Amino acid sequence: MNDLIDLLKSHKSIRKFTDQPIDEALLFDLLQAGQGAATSSFLQGTTVIRVRNSETRKAIAAVTGGQRYVETAAEFLVFCADLKRPGNCCRQYDQPFEGDYTEQFIIVTVDVALMAQSMVAAAEASGLGICYIGAIRNDPQTVTDLLQIPKHVYPVFGVCLGYPDQDPEVKPRLPLSVVLKDEIYDDAADGPLIEEYDKDIQAYYGTRTGGGHGTKWSEQVSSLLSGKSRPHMREFLSGQGFTFK
Repeated sequence: MNDLIDLLKSHKSIRKFTDQPIDEALLFDLLQAGQGAATSSFLQGTTVIRVRNSETRKAIAAVTGGQRYVETAAEFLVFCADLKRPGNCCRQYDQPFEGDYTEQFIIVTVDVALMAQSMVAAAEASGLGICYIGAIRNDPQTVTDLLQIPKHVYPVFGVCLGYPDQDPEVKPRLPLSVVLKDEIYDDAADGPLIEEYDKDIQAYYGTRTGGGHGTKWSEQVSSLLSGKSRPHMREFLSGQGFTFK
């Protein structure tokens, strides 16, 4: 158990991979390990699309702003939240399909994250490296068209998978005392702790492999949330049948 805890605490994103392929039996094992994750109401609302075509990968890499590891990783998987499959079950039993409620959207999106993270832990335990690619949502319609994703399904993120060709430092996380609250949400004491954490992050960015920008965590987050973030997503999701009743 301690080995598992150490593994989870040492997670790092890998953006450079060797040319070594992943044995298909191992890949399937990892995905089945991911399927072992919890799933709300046993919906199993995840579909994974394995992308091997080099031209498709190149087009997806362009969507992500040129993240070349989408092209070079041994495997690239797109994790999709899927309400089409349960919708088919409704039709099979002549039941109405109410898949456009916000709760249903939350259920399948959480299912995707749980399955992916379980697969990622299994992959890292097997000596592989991973990188989540949320940037496929820069242009989800293009990804949807490339992968022929139907209505009531949407691509949540991609995952690059392969044998690491780098060993980056582990990025420090927020102090547990900031994240863990006792009985109630009380952040009165968080300010000084986050200030100290900002110093740790500045030091990390200043010394990590390849150099860094030296930005504080709080500054980075404020920049993220002070501007528009993929405003096209609501219209795209509505077009895919997620209308948030």
